[in-house]
Amino acid sequence: MEWGTLVATLGGGLIAIAGTVLADRLRTGQEQRRGLRERRREVYTEFIAAAGAAHTELRRLAQNGGGDGLEEASRSALTDARVYEVRERLFLDGSAGIAGAGQTMFEHLRALRRAVAGGAGISDPAFHDVYHPYLEAVWAYREAVRDELEGPALTPADFGWSAWDGRERCPHCAGRGADAAVGSH
Repeated sequence: MEWGTLVATLGGGLIAIAGTVLADRLRTGQEQRRGLRERRREVYTEFIAAAGAAHTELRRLAQNGGGDGLEEASRSALTDARVYEVRERLFLDGSAGIAGAGQTMFEHLRALRRAVAGGAGISDPAFHDVYHPYLEAVWAYREAVRDELEGPALTPADFGWSAWDGRERCPHCAGRGADAAVGSH
């Protein structure tokens, strides 16, 4: 056997093995990125859905007016909707930008919970002073998620609105004048 043939055969074999290993690593990396992207999309959606469920319950409590047990009922609104649990998953799987936007939204949701626990009814200025910043934070979260997932940006004008906070469409804030538009935040 000639040495040249043996070296060429071994060299070809090594190139084939290296190519296979490289292709496998690239495929594994793509699968890991795709898996992370899917987990992120899932937790991003789950977080906003949990916050939405808590928001709906807080609005119901505010609609029904003051009464005993609002502190506990408002706390249960967040717990029962699994907001705390999903927020932890958001911190683990989400990007830093989305986790930050989610935390801001969460803080505004907690401010809404405190207002409801304090007896703020749905038509009270105290409710709307925290409600509208919460809506704006929800939209900021959605925008951040869409940006990360490379979705087309949305603007309030896409919905016929001038701002995300909903004050212009709010029957309770329409008569509050300039303070309602600016807010006390």
